[in-house]
Amino acid sequence: MKLKGFFTTGVALLLSLAGGVALAPSASAAGPRPNFQLPFPCNQTWTGNSNGSSAHQSWEIDFNRGSTPDADLGDTVVAAAAGKVVISANQGSTNGFGNLVKIDHGGGWSTYYAHLRVRSVSEGQQVSQGQKIGEVGNTSKPGNNISPHLHYEVRTTDTSYPANIQKAVFNGATFGYPVQTVTSHNCSGSNNPYSPEEVCGSGYSVIDSAALGSAGKVYLLYNNSNGYNCVTTIKTASVGTDSAVSAYLEVKGKSRITDSGNFSYYAGPVRASADNTCVRWGGKAGSSTYDSPFEHCG
Repeated sequence: MKLKGFFTTGVALLLSLAGGVALAPSASAAGPRPNFQLPFPCNQTWTGNSNGSSAHQSWEIDFNRGSTPDADLGDTVVAAAAGKVVISANQGSTNGFGNLVKIDHGGGWSTYYAHLRVRSVSEGQQVSQGQKIGEVGNTSKPGNNISPHLHYEVRTTDTSYPANIQKAVFNGATFGYPVQTVTSHNCSGSNNPYSPEEVCGSGYSVIDSAALGSAGKVYLLYNNSNGYNCVTTIKTASVGTDSAVSAYLEVKGKSRITDSGNFSYYAGPVRASADNTCVRWGGKAGSSTYDSPFEHCG
């Protein structure tokens, strides 16, 4: 889960635009603007471009990071603000958006997330700010071959398209059009887009857990269908930034299995067959460590 380098398309854009432009009052007649954050996990850095590739209207933004055109393919996309998913569908043949998620934030405000490789939410679902809603992709209409990126828009309901497209604002600062490199402050809660069930895989359920101070939480899971245990440590601090984290699982009478390193989101999964056998499990994040006794022997 190492963070990737930074990538921009076309002519090298050696722009180092200073922080955001001071937020001006909205020109829209919609309700108060939600406190939008960058649609990527906490502390990640991305470059937005309103001039290049598939952005066709003034305030739309295409986001990339990484050292190659497809370096960010599959990277996590999160909700810029809380709201209700009103579209989660492949609209490639309709408008070229490919896999699209649209979130209604209330008060006449909505956000669009297009070209996703994976949609992680469904229509009608309520989502929280920072919740994973999909992954960066390059889906579009048939025959339209595009490089992976996130196409992001903010729209209001007070006028018709395209006049309803608004300037993007992240963490209270207006995006520095046409190009700016920005760091995500989408850090509500732990803002970790991964759950222990997602890390360990289908069929696993949490049977125990232990907090690692404010830095993370280590989970023990079990799969009833195959008798395997799984351990993962999920970070709750420095999410999206590489830091030391570990997870281990030891089945009684067998060697301990450990995953340890500098990771952005979690350590593990470590899995082992432990049906009707005691296990010892634990992990570390920050300066906190948890080590269980041999337990869960059933």
